[in-house]
Amino acid sequence: MVEEHAILDLVIIGGGPTGINVGVEAEKAGLDYLIIEKGLLANSIFRFPANMTFFSTSKKLEIAEIPFISHQDKPTRREALEYYRRIVESYKLNIHYYEGVNQMERDNGSDWLISTSKDTYRAENVVVATGFYDTPRMLNVPGEDLPKVKHFYDEAHPYVGQNILVIGGANSGCDVALETWQKGAKVTLAVRQPELYEKVKYWILPNIKNRIKEGAINAHFETIVKEIKAKSVVLHNEKEGQFEIENDFVLAMTGYKPDYDLLKSLSIPLSQDEYLRPLFDEDTLESPLGNVYIAGVLNAGLKTSTLFIENTRHHAGVIISHILSSKKN
Repeated sequence: MVEEHAILDLVIIGGGPTGINVGVEAEKAGLDYLIIEKGLLANSIFRFPANMTFFSTSKKLEIAEIPFISHQDKPTRREALEYYRRIVESYKLNIHYYEGVNQMERDNGSDWLISTSKDTYRAENVVVATGFYDTPRMLNVPGEDLPKVKHFYDEAHPYVGQNILVIGGANSGCDVALETWQKGAKVTLAVRQPELYEKVKYWILPNIKNRIKEGAINAHFETIVKEIKAKSVVLHNEKEGQFEIENDFVLAMTGYKPDYDLLKSLSIPLSQDEYLRPLFDEDTLESPLGNVYIAGVLNAGLKTSTLFIENTRHHAGVIISHILSSKKN
């Protein structure tokens, strides 16, 4: 039997920057809300590389009227984690950690019933702010389940003296290739496209190009992975055909995508184009489900390079304003 809870004004699914921001606005508005996070605080940022520096300045990342203090113009992962911790603490946000959402359905045709790994809640409104960084784009090749394959990069030290295959020619792939090479790994870079992504960070792109040109990093373009073995990797190149190289670790920096399994369990309607964006009203961010809002970088669907923390900060205010206006009506 489901334990009875008071009906909440709002349940926020996701405890990242956007979920925290929506929680702050709900707190300021006096709403009865709950943030549900499947992992730890700012889980996606915690999974960023240990030495990562943001592309944006700290000023552009600020939310909740709390200054983002960083030692350099562009903040680090560590500084971001501390920043979001301070926000949660300052506003005493109501947030549950390590509680995954399993399902969402209408309760008696009006309120939403949200079932999690630990409990069930009723709410008038729901905000889905789950981002995409937790769900890597898989290679779908034999051997991808081997322990040597990593879809999330941590730091360079574990790969000292190892044969590393880095997959991907965008920011993450170039960053990882350079950092592991600098620490003594033998790095091969496999890029599906004919060249590196043209929008790689301006301070990274010349460096990686020079390392490839001098042969310090061995790069194969128009190349895909066919199979991953315990001690090697089989690659296929458009010009060279199929070949095999020695390998200790595969770092698949192939990007990430929304958790579509979760969105399906929440019955979130999606666009029918290649980007599979959650459907929502551009002005209110409300989905066709009614009283369910889509917020943050999740709104871009598979077009993950278009939305970031800095250009979705306004979502929280838009959503809470619409919820408050609906209550008055």
